[in-house]
Amino acid sequence: MKAIKHTIIGITATALAAGMLGAAPAPAGEEAPESLTLTGVVRDFKERTVEGGHPDFERRPARGFGYYVGNVATNLDAEGKPVFTGNGYKVAGQWRNSSGRNICWRLFDSSMGDTAASSRGSDPGGIQDEESFRLWFRDDPRVNKSKLLDIELVRQVDGSYVFDSDVNDVYSARGGFFPIDHQLYGNSGGDGPDHNFHFTFELHTEFTYEADGAQVFTFRGDDDVWVFIDDKLVIDLGGVHSAIEQTVDLDRLELEDGEDYKLSFFFAERHRTQSNFRITTNLKLETIQLPTVTAAYD
Repeated sequence: MKAIKHTIIGITATALAAGMLGAAPAPAGEEAPESLTLTGVVRDFKERTVEGGHPDFERRPARGFGYYVGNVATNLDAEGKPVFTGNGYKVAGQWRNSSGRNICWRLFDSSMGDTAASSRGSDPGGIQDEESFRLWFRDDPRVNKSKLLDIELVRQVDGSYVFDSDVNDVYSARGGFFPIDHQLYGNSGGDGPDHNFHFTFELHTEFTYEADGAQVFTFRGDDDVWVFIDDKLVIDLGGVHSAIEQTVDLDRLELEDGEDYKLSFFFAERHRTQSNFRITTNLKLETIQLPTVTAAYD
């Protein structure tokens, strides 16, 4: 039997101006790290129109491209994976806090000055059913191949950590977040830019909550993104859409000062012709639950 070796893709972000996050200083005698390296798993899929393709990739939602919410349960399952509900809907605009920042519908609180988005009708957001969604973040040789992916968030002058595919040397040269071009199933072909457009990325991390740290986590990108803290949904950016941003202020969550919590991140790139990915946070994230992968390399 041929030995299996996992290839990790390195991502190094260049510094950029990030929004002020009110990052807490490092404890006395401890310097803040210059970067945070996080390792997850990327899974490659074929689009639905080819043999062995997955029905949810390169699929237009019934109500059209756009932002959809509510199609995953508000809690992860026993395996730490998101659960499809099909109870979602397309929305106009975003839920916003009093500062005008986009927030998850689940954290909406009108007493805090938040404003709500409006519904444009129920729709599963281009997801066929529970079984098709289940395969997004699980290895299955019938429909996907996987490998490890390493991303590096670089410390900014304001104390935040950022990975941004727009300014990263590798990804800006590629024209977007395309970590597996010419790998696994290979590029998708067809019209438009020559990239591997159909993949998911799963990342499990841990951090320590600091009640006086003004801790936040922000994601901007496309297509679907779901973030869970303590296994509870805190960012919901479902659907096939252009880049959208959403922020979670950890002070809104019922967390205990000094305790460690999980942050689980689930991303899907499902449709041509763009792929954008930016994380901005002042959390000191560390990788946990490093998954196995299917890809074998010499």
